[in-house]
Amino acid sequence: MKAGNLLTWLACAFASLILTVSCATSPAPSDAPVELTLSSAIALTEPLQAIKPIYEEEHPNTTITYNFGASGELRQQIGSGAPVDVFISAAQKDMDELEKANLLAANTRHNLVKNQIVLAVPSDSSKINSLQDLTQADVTRIAIGNPDTVPIGRYSEEIFKNLGLSEQVQPKLILGKNVRQVLGYVEAGNVDAALVWVTDAKTTDKVKIVETIPENLHSPAIHPIAVIAASTHPKEAEDYVQFLLSDQSKSIFEQYGFTPVS
Repeated sequence: MKAGNLLTWLACAFASLILTVSCATSPAPSDAPVELTLSSAIALTEPLQAIKPIYEEEHPNTTITYNFGASGELRQQIGSGAPVDVFISAAQKDMDELEKANLLAANTRHNLVKNQIVLAVPSDSSKINSLQDLTQADVTRIAIGNPDTVPIGRYSEEIFKNLGLSEQVQPKLILGKNVRQVLGYVEAGNVDAALVWVTDAKTTDKVKIVETIPENLHSPAIHPIAVIAASTHPKEAEDYVQFLLSDQSKSIFEQYGFTPVS
């Protein structure tokens, strides 16, 4: 090959290589499909499912995938590196622990909604009308969430302690892995009563609420939300958080019994 032709070939080959590398390393187009994963306390299942199609219609390039469970278990998953973009906890404690570990994106934590705790019994029960009735001899099984991983279990312990009932009810406690399992125990008549969120109790006609627990008996029942620092789509995740905080979403949360946080 002549020297001139060789130089021309080398120049073309080099230009081709630069173009290939540039294409391979260039960022994805802004309209590329995005999938966000939201890990949420299971109590928020119904309103989040109702909000999902509304958001996806307004943001056609974004798909929301939900992972529902007990807040403590979800926190542990995030701490272990699970690919999560947004987290909603049933209490401040689990969000606090993630924040202390620097696992939340800066300035993305907000209080989303409030909830209420109620004493629920099977719909055909008539022997329990208040928390004080839980001390009766014929009340032998009381369901609460596992305090180690389920926020409403920790709230339940606070309630019993503040009423001076802890020692009397402790032998009767049945621990559920999340609040929906606790609710299921009441629905099936496997327990005499349970402490659950009012929003969960309203999802079934198999239980009835006999007492709404005064808020001064437990820590504020607030569900916080935040973007996870390791999110691969931080901008889209923050956009979704802001949508959940919007008046449009608040009205949906209210339909399911949640209270907006002022």
